[in-house]
Amino acid sequence: MSAGDAEPLGRALLGQADAAYAYALRLTRTPSDADDLVQESFARALAGGASFRGGNLKAWLFRIVRNTYIDLHHRGAARPQGDPPDVADDAPLFRDDLELDRLRRAVAEDIEAALRELSEDARSIILFDLEGFTETEVAGLMECAVGTVKSRLARARALLRGKLKDYVRS
Repeated sequence: MSAGDAEPLGRALLGQADAAYAYALRLTRTPSDADDLVQESFARALAGGASFRGGNLKAWLFRIVRNTYIDLHHRGAARPQGDPPDVADDAPLFRDDLELDRLRRAVAEDIEAALRELSEDARSIILFDLEGFTETEVAGLMECAVGTVKSRLARARALLRGKLKDYVRS
């Protein structure tokens, strides 16, 4: 890829920077690790820009962020922290719905804690779902069949509901 080809891709990727950071923050749980993950992911995206054949740029970028996180996590570079992350107002858990945004503000800490307790795959599939990806897109992101996505999503939702059931009762 020439420098001229990388420039439009770089600009398009910058349009997804906030969403990529919000996703990275939920994976890494700390702002500094999320910054590092996004930086490494953008470097990989630009280096591998020739592999982007059009389509959903956000899905392609999220797949790179997830794979980069897995690569770094398995090498020990990504380290989960015991303290809950600060939930930034510019990184909403729910999108574009005022009622859900008010709910997020009220229970963000409990939701974040419940998400942290999920396995890496369960947390990823919930976050992809919240980002609005279709089951077909999630299957591509997670490199599995659509039927597998459906069953994993159902199990992850049930686990999340179970972790939040005491909150709902109180």
